[in-house]
Amino acid sequence: MDFDVLVIGAGPGGYHAAIRAAQLGLKVACAEMDKVGGVCLNVGCIPTKALLHAGEQLAASRHAADFGLTFGETRMDISKLMGWKDGIVKKLTGGVSSLFKANKVTHLIGQASFVDANTVRVGDKTYTASSIIIATGSEPARLPGFDVDQDRVVDSTGALTITEVPERMLAIGGGVIGFEFAHVYTNLGSKVKVIEFLPNVIPGADADAVREFTKSMKKQGIEIATSTKANKLERKGNELHVEIENVQTGEKTTEVYDRVLVAVGRRPRTAGLNPEAAGVQVTDRGFITVDRQQRTNVPHIYAIGDVAGNPMLAHKAMKEGLVAAEVIAGKPAEQDAVAIPGVVYTSPELAWVGLTEAEAKEKGFQVKTGVFPLSASGRAMTLQSTDGFVKMVVEEGTDLLLGVHIVGPHASDLLGEAGLALEMAATATDIALTVHAHPTLGESVLEAAEAVHKQAIHIMNR
Repeated sequence: MDFDVLVIGAGPGGYHAAIRAAQLGLKVACAEMDKVGGVCLNVGCIPTKALLHAGEQLAASRHAADFGLTFGETRMDISKLMGWKDGIVKKLTGGVSSLFKANKVTHLIGQASFVDANTVRVGDKTYTASSIIIATGSEPARLPGFDVDQDRVVDSTGALTITEVPERMLAIGGGVIGFEFAHVYTNLGSKVKVIEFLPNVIPGADADAVREFTKSMKKQGIEIATSTKANKLERKGNELHVEIENVQTGEKTTEVYDRVLVAVGRRPRTAGLNPEAAGVQVTDRGFITVDRQQRTNVPHIYAIGDVAGNPMLAHKAMKEGLVAAEVIAGKPAEQDAVAIPGVVYTSPELAWVGLTEAEAKEKGFQVKTGVFPLSASGRAMTLQSTDGFVKMVVEEGTDLLLGVHIVGPHASDLLGEAGLALEMAATATDIALTVHAHPTLGESVLEAAEAVHKQAIHIMNR
């Protein structure tokens, strides 16, 4: 064989798998038809967060006079903003390439497709490997009648390119991507509306957290319409006329926008891979089924990340990549995470890990909760960001932590403690007994744990 391991795809899951396999002494190649880093690094997680930060700084400057800071007229150089964003991406992709070299991972450039169960064609050459890891990721799902041109009608990739700030923007899809871009464009000056087909936005998040989140988004000027769908689009000059329907009442209206974002989810990417040549089974939705060690139905072929099923998150792909590499190297590894965290990186952020209150009850747990509002947090006040709360879901009787849901500044960072607590089978008391630094946002997690027992100090305990 040419290699011990051949990884198809150099996104977060793929490059983690390749580097870990090389660290464990295996001869490794990683094939990528585009830039290393995948969607997340190039046209997803990283550049989106750069734009979110820029927009939040612009929004913050508008309120600085509240605490005595006044600036001249705020101006935005879009060209410089785009250059700054692209510079971050370039630096990070260069970093991944350097890590490949440092770990002696062979980087193969070109479209990869299976010839047989041990042979992969990359470009016009073929390579053999004892084990193969499929890490081809996903791509934006399409909406019939809304042809994406990456100019006026965009998906998440096109939304990252801004030549001018649209006056009116429609985001079709009330998930993470829809709201993150709604937040970016609102802070840059657009009037944004988000529509969602389902009765609630951010499916999978705790209902109380979603209510608090949407209240904050509306307060910032984002219009939200649930149980709503976009039927068709008509271009009239530079205007986009969109027919919108309330799915409960059947009422239809036509609204005019300058830019439309199609954010109706993602689909696994297997086009051109030819998995049937290797005997790898693919579901009717395009996913590759795997076991807890990331093995497909062909024992020496593995699949990780988005192509291996939901949730389609970079950190889930990273963990699966490490698992697959370690299994191939003979280590006793498997994907056994108690919970995978989820985050919406708006301001305030919405972050959660573990069971929602409703999910816990559906699973038969006797549940008690503790909620601590950030309006009672001194640190949140100093940040001018008191919207939100920390909610803890706990099993009554055992006090076992089941889930944590946070709306607020730096919620994604606070979530690390909650994730570790879940993995360690910690109780609310364990968290409450842990000394947290003061004054910090992290104290809000402690107070939520105390609130479970009606002993929080800085709120009235009902």
